[in-house]
Amino acid sequence: MSERVVHDLLYRAAESHAERTAVVDRHRQLSYLALEERANRLAHLLLDVGVSRGDRVGLFLDKSLESLVGIYGILAAGAAYVPLDPQSPVARLAYIVRDAELRVLISAPPNADGWHGLAREGARLETVILPGGDTDFETPAGTRVLPSSALADYPAARLGGSRQSDLAYILYTSGSTGDPKGVSLSHLNARAFVDWAAREFAVSATDRLSSHAPLHFDLSTFDLFAAAHAGAAVVLVPPELSAFPIEVGRWIDEQQITVWYSVPSALTMLTLRGKLQRGSLKRLQTILFAGEVFPTKYLSRLMELLPHARFVNLYGPTETNVCTWYEVPPISDMPPPSIPIGKAITDVEVLAVDGSGRPVADGEVGELCVVGPTVMQGYWGNAGASARALAPLPPTGLGQTPVYRTGDLVRRAHDGNYLFLGRRDAQVKRRGYRIELGEIESALNAHAAVIECAATAARDEIENCRIVAHVVVRDGVEEAELVEACLDRLPRYALPDAFEFRSELPKTSTGKVDRRSLGPLKAG
Repeated sequence: MSERVVHDLLYRAAESHAERTAVVDRHRQLSYLALEERANRLAHLLLDVGVSRGDRVGLFLDKSLESLVGIYGILAAGAAYVPLDPQSPVARLAYIVRDAELRVLISAPPNADGWHGLAREGARLETVILPGGDTDFETPAGTRVLPSSALADYPAARLGGSRQSDLAYILYTSGSTGDPKGVSLSHLNARAFVDWAAREFAVSATDRLSSHAPLHFDLSTFDLFAAAHAGAAVVLVPPELSAFPIEVGRWIDEQQITVWYSVPSALTMLTLRGKLQRGSLKRLQTILFAGEVFPTKYLSRLMELLPHARFVNLYGPTETNVCTWYEVPPISDMPPPSIPIGKAITDVEVLAVDGSGRPVADGEVGELCVVGPTVMQGYWGNAGASARALAPLPPTGLGQTPVYRTGDLVRRAHDGNYLFLGRRDAQVKRRGYRIELGEIESALNAHAAVIECAATAARDEIENCRIVAHVVVRDGVEEAELVEACLDRLPRYALPDAFEFRSELPKTSTGKVDRRSLGPLKAG
């Protein structure tokens, strides 16, 4: 069997669709042949500056033509790419540079201040390569900076030797200790998901896929690699559009996007404020969403507006890529509180287990576990955390293969579809009752006037556990209405102790609700 490596997707596209557009970045674009040639030149340059197979190379620039050249060039050199979010605090970036032992960085002139910040934090780099810029600015002492012109000195010939078991990229996520954890994913981990998705969603060379997620967010891998799988064009969404849903809708139309993938909050804003009409965005055929719960009242409305589109819920933590999926059928006039996360994708197995690691029966709540080729290699440089996350379970029907325990609580229905209930660590106990914060959010989201919400809990000297609902609502809604909405769906013991009305909820760089920055109201 041939090795399933990610950059082989680019090579095949360059052979079969050489002149087709590979990537569109505002008014710039590259064909598949041009993208491959630039990536191969960069790969040779990386080898020349000392990068070896298995090394990690940082990617410190906004999503752009150059970032795609960087990704494929790093992979073609046999190394793994490590995306660094330019908007992150420099202390966090410096930690990642040190943890992943990055010596070489692919970057851009606008990020030059960040190189100096890294140096001040003790994260020194040997080489910075600029695939699309020059060097007419001050560089950190001891760091060599190579401009785009340096690529011309290297051949465009392909390099070989990569294997599917090799590390392809590391995505750093928040860690319970406060330091980010590097999720290590192999070529096979990526390809197992991408190959399935490209086939299941029938991505073809005539498609145009939006690329909305930042590179340090795992959603980005579908856009980039599924497009290459089919020889389709990937169109980078200008980040400033996110604040203007009307412009997002116009952009989708103007760019003739056929496949969209994002977190539900972006689609919620498009539904509420995009001024769509029934039958809008006629070329948009497939809408994929993942990363958080999509309130069904907004999902059903969007489905009414875009009846020609296929809607699919994709689920999976970064550690597993996507592991389950659910195609949303037409929703009735009374949307259900939530939709399932569905069943396992091809070659992946999932199972709900109790606290001792044994399977639970259909209808019972358990923690979702995943085994298969999409599951990560481990956490970079953290053998202890890797062993805990991937430890074998008692006999479960999944064999003795190391299983990833997601920490997500689910219930399997009799039709085999799993329903997401919330996080294991978001389950709180109050007055002897176990309460899922996710269930509180589902109850609030069912109210027509609630735009978005999040429930948090904190210790209280009197009650021991105090639950606060942070809500964004339409004008004129009072707390009494929300209390009534909760009591319609929740037992009284699960009623929030307080409601905090906000103009908007804080978001992470990946577009999800930033729960860590939601400070629950203090008792009193």
